[in-house]
Amino acid sequence: MLVQADQAPAIKILLNNWTSQLVLSHVTGRIFEKMGYEVEYQQSSVSEQWGALSHGVVHVQVEVWEGTMAKAFDRLVAAKSIEDMGSHQATTREDWWYPDYVEKLCPGLPDWRALKGCAHLFSDEKSVSTKGVYIAGPWEKPDEAKIRALGLGFDVSPVEKGDDLWVALKKAVLNNKPIMLFNWSPNWVESRFKGKFVEFPDYHPDCETNPQWGVNKSFLFDCGNPKGGWLKKAAWPGFKNQWPCAYGAFKKISLSNEHIAYAAALVDVDNLSYPQAAKRWMDEYPQVWQAWLNSSCRHD
Repeated sequence: MLVQADQAPAIKILLNNWTSQLVLSHVTGRIFEKMGYEVEYQQSSVSEQWGALSHGVVHVQVEVWEGTMAKAFDRLVAAKSIEDMGSHQATTREDWWYPDYVEKLCPGLPDWRALKGCAHLFSDEKSVSTKGVYIAGPWEKPDEAKIRALGLGFDVSPVEKGDDLWVALKKAVLNNKPIMLFNWSPNWVESRFKGKFVEFPDYHPDCETNPQWGVNKSFLFDCGNPKGGWLKKAAWPGFKNQWPCAYGAFKKISLSNEHIAYAAALVDVDNLSYPQAAKRWMDEYPQVWQAWLNSSCRHD
C-alpha cells in the first residue's frame, strides 16, 4: 500500500560538487516539498554516489553527465541497481576552454595545433618552466595522456573543487591574462563570458583503445572529448513505490542549456546561496517547473 506524501519518509537528494547540480538539486527539493514531501540533502562524490543510489542511502541525482559518468551509469542501469529517469533537453560538452581574447595572442585557435606554438603564453609566472598550465577540474580526465599524445607543451594543474575553476577564470579575465582551463556546457560561463572550446581531433571510441587510430600511432587519447553528450537523471530503484508523486514530477523534469547556465550564474556570478538561487530560478521560470507537477499532488 502506498503512503501519503505527508506520511512518507524524507526524500534524500544527492549533492555533487558543481554549482548547477547544487542549485537544481534545491529546485528539485522545493518541487518535492510543494507536493508535501519532506526533503533532505546529502553530499556525495561522483565515485561514491553510485553505491549511495543503489542502496537507497540517497534517492535522486538530477545531473548525470555522459562525459564523466556514462560507464558507471550504464552499467548500474543494466544491472537494475539504479533507474534511468530520462534525459534533459540540454546537450553537453566538456573540454579545454579559453576566453576569446586569447585568440589575439595565439592565432589559429580554436584549432588545437595552434597550442604547439603558444603554450608558453599559459605558463605559471611563479614557475621557471616555460610549459603552459592547463587548469583541470577535480574530476578524472585523461588530460596528461592527451598532452603526451598530441605533443602539447602543457602541465596539468587540477583544482580541489569545481568552484576554484571560476576563481582562476575571473582573475585571469580581470587581468586580461591568457588562461586555459576545463569548462563544460551547459554552465554559467557561456551566459557571462565569450570564449571557445579547443577543437581537438574529433572523438572516437578507438581513440581510447587503439593506438593506431588518430594522428599519433603510438599513444592513446589523441582526440578531444565527445561533443553533444547526454545529460540524465538517476534514481534509487525503490523511488517510484515509495514516493509516487515525486517520482512522476522527477520523471518530467527536463532542463535546457539556458536553464542550467542561468542556475549556475546565480551563484557563481551573482553570489546567491544555493537555496536562494533555487528560489530565484523558480521565480524566473514558473511555467517551466509548474508543468512538471501533477495538480493532484500539489500540497502548497
